[in-house]
Amino acid sequence: MRHAMRALAIGGGLLAVAATLAAKNPAEPLSAQSASSYPSRPITLVVTFPPGGGTDLLARRLGSWLERDLGQPVVIENRAGASGNIGAQAVARSPADGYTLLMVNSSYAVNPGVFRDLGFSPERDLKGVVNIGFVPSVLVTSARSPWNTLGQVLDDAALQSDKGVAYASCGNGTPQHLAGEMLDRRAGGKWLHVPYRGCGPALTDVLAGNVPLGMVTASAAMPFIHAGNLRALAVTAPKRSAFLPEVPTVAEQGFAGYELDQWHGVLAPAATPAAIIDKLSAAANAILQRQDVRDDLRALGYSVEGGDPKEFQGLILRDIARFAELTGQIGLRID
Repeated sequence: MRHAMRALAIGGGLLAVAATLAAKNPAEPLSAQSASSYPSRPITLVVTFPPGGGTDLLARRLGSWLERDLGQPVVIENRAGASGNIGAQAVARSPADGYTLLMVNSSYAVNPGVFRDLGFSPERDLKGVVNIGFVPSVLVTSARSPWNTLGQVLDDAALQSDKGVAYASCGNGTPQHLAGEMLDRRAGGKWLHVPYRGCGPALTDVLAGNVPLGMVTASAAMPFIHAGNLRALAVTAPKRSAFLPEVPTVAEQGFAGYELDQWHGVLAPAATPAAIIDKLSAAANAILQRQDVRDDLRALGYSVEGGDPKEFQGLILRDIARFAELTGQIGLRID
């Protein structure tokens, strides 16, 4: 096709024919043209959460690093609402040219099992570019609590089987909510879920003792754990966190195979040329190899990931299926 178009373009009278042919198959010339010059203008990175949260802070760091390496501004645009669906839908409907990208976390994979109509298809309309990293959730209680282990909590819950032991999460349908539900199901259904609008408000009530337990992101809880205000009872990752090495995993405490690590990554419209996806992924992976970047992310509680776009897309699709099964079992619907 490209050789044929060059031949047509040489004959000045046939330029219109070449344009017509290109319009019929825009993906191939767009890929070849754009990859060599991309990016030639500012990139917008849409974040599906409000400013100040963990995903937003990560996006702003990534944006500044990409801006330095790619030589073009990266504009962070917060489009919160509907558990992230508003921002995701906007990017899914944007031009597939690499100039509008999406930063999400695992909530993106939860939503298909919770909302009847997302307004887009996560499986077909968007695809993975790079997985920046994982952050576990952590089960915490006030430092004034009588509990020191997950086993003690479960023993107490068994004594209160008429109502269960309440735990706060970062909201209905969040990975933290599902982490609690997964544990509750494995433990025999002894917990009572109390959803909050974010990890911050959930932590506030756990610190005050208004709710006895909280399932929140490790990055949000770590300052309070290190300050001695919260006691960490378990992490949801498949192995212990480097930031909380003394805290055992849920799996270590009698629940083999339990794991729910929250990922954070970048997506693009599905029709974005592979050459541009690969260029973005290569740039992000190079950034993630730098020691200063790794130290910065680890200070925020992330284990740095990176990797191939296809691997990330596979993780997204597996989590969509896994979370849909779980939300179906617990009857979780938001609309």
